[in-house]
Amino acid sequence: MTTEILGVIVMYGLTVLLAIPLGNYLAKVFANKPNALDFMAPVERLIFRIGGIDASRDMHWKENLVALLTVNLVWFVLAFVLLITQGSLPLNPDGNPSMSPDLAFNTAISFLVNCDLQHYSGESGLTYLTQLGVVTFLQFVSAATGIAALVLVFRHFLPEVTERSGNFYTYFVKSITRLLLPISLLVAVILAFNGTPASFDGKDTIVTLQGDTVGVSRGPAAGMIAIKHLGTNGGGWFGVNSAHPLENPNYLTNMVEMVTQVLIPIAMVFALGFYIRRRKFAWVVYGVMTIGMLLLLVPTIVSEVGGNPALAQLGIAQPTGVMEGKEVRFGPMASAYWSIVTTIISTGSVNSMHDSSMPLSGAMQLLGMMTNAFYGGCGVGFLNYYIYLIVAVFISGLMVGRTPEFFGRKVEAREMKIASLIAILHPLLILTGTALATYTLVNWPDADWAVKPATWLSNCNVTPAGFHGFSEMLYEFTSSAANNGSGFEGLGDNNVWWNVSTGFVLLLGRFLPIIGPLAIAGLLAQKKFVPQSMGTLPTDTGTFGLMTFAVIAIIAALAFFPALTLGPLAEFFSLR
Repeated sequence: MTTEILGVIVMYGLTVLLAIPLGNYLAKVFANKPNALDFMAPVERLIFRIGGIDASRDMHWKENLVALLTVNLVWFVLAFVLLITQGSLPLNPDGNPSMSPDLAFNTAISFLVNCDLQHYSGESGLTYLTQLGVVTFLQFVSAATGIAALVLVFRHFLPEVTERSGNFYTYFVKSITRLLLPISLLVAVILAFNGTPASFDGKDTIVTLQGDTVGVSRGPAAGMIAIKHLGTNGGGWFGVNSAHPLENPNYLTNMVEMVTQVLIPIAMVFALGFYIRRRKFAWVVYGVMTIGMLLLLVPTIVSEVGGNPALAQLGIAQPTGVMEGKEVRFGPMASAYWSIVTTIISTGSVNSMHDSSMPLSGAMQLLGMMTNAFYGGCGVGFLNYYIYLIVAVFISGLMVGRTPEFFGRKVEAREMKIASLIAILHPLLILTGTALATYTLVNWPDADWAVKPATWLSNCNVTPAGFHGFSEMLYEFTSSAANNGSGFEGLGDNNVWWNVSTGFVLLLGRFLPIIGPLAIAGLLAQKKFVPQSMGTLPTDTGTFGLMTFAVIAIIAALAFFPALTLGPLAEFFSLR
């Protein structure tokens, strides 16, 4: 047990130690200061020349937003076409078929928005061409899109009155050439040397110890697995993701993948401090996010290590904790750590089956996605936190009888309305989707138009089926809205209902939380900068950090506690 705890501490400690200098490096990259990868400049200039982009042009925040949305639309069309035709295209040694239009619709959107929700199994659902040309490509560009969007917001935090926020294309390309590609290459090499496939060979045939002949899928997986974690994407090359022995061969690769997926979200917080020269503020933000992470992690570890109380009542000893759905290579401690970190940072990769987690653990995983502001995904983590920050500034300002200010700009009704709408959007998407799915299941269990809802919850034919079945549907929409991608995989989700409904939730849950913060930052930057005085509400203190945490907790608790009570919490108490 001590060794397992030490492993978790080392993984997190190493992540933070790497994130601080990486944050400093990223601040230099995006501020156009000399940095270690300046030799990539000719490659970047070539990309701009081919794309007809004037990288030196400082654009209005609305122009940057249009550029972001337009280029994402192009990628969606490209991905959709390749997925519905993949069966007749090359690089398909295993003869996998093309996707149906509804599944292609969901998959293209899912990887476009950095969610990587998979309603298919990677070995049989995709070809090598689409694994690389669609999935891996979108994993790079979706992560770079989030990072570039955050840097556009960074620009508006500087003490200058401006309508300009930089150039989306510049930040986007540099995110790939100077961050995602170099680190992904390093991680891919580590994985390949530890047994992860990196060839274009088709399935291998092996004979097991008991004499069965089975086909083992392979392919150029190492590179895709590297960017899936570094870019907080999460989609697995294999169906069971990083619980697969080829996708995550040993404890070393488990540590590498774990550190990699948390690295950029934390580094971007520190990059903010270096970029706007407010390091104390960055540490306050990091502190709030870390407290939130620990409040979710500790109950999960205790729950998974403590064992299943229902089995304990039968006198069954559980010396290693809850092992259902766990890999013996990692055990319950490392699995619990992964399950919380992957849900708070919107990676969504798994090294154990979340559907087999204890009910309290499932509640913590859900709550991590519901708050969606503790570290978060590449770039968008702070964008979600920024919404809570604006609300906290507004409330705090009113409490002390002053016009709310953030970094020298007055926060007024227009900015607060945008923040409120974005804050409401997240629970609206999750709860409305879950309510519709539940209503359909209860009232039309055999409806063909809903693809027979009675078959959705195939693993819930035991008591308490209602609690866990509800949790599975709640988890699916929560994962979609939070751009996470993990799932309670007892849910039969590859049908028209789930593909289409979650597809629209994926789109809205990704782009509106980008549009909102960028609009707020753009509007604030046009206002007169007011120098700090004795009457200014400081936003870089522990007190304000606690206020922000309280806002996050209250909004999340008020919106989601009833749903959590109906699902994982009810299941938790039923086991007692």
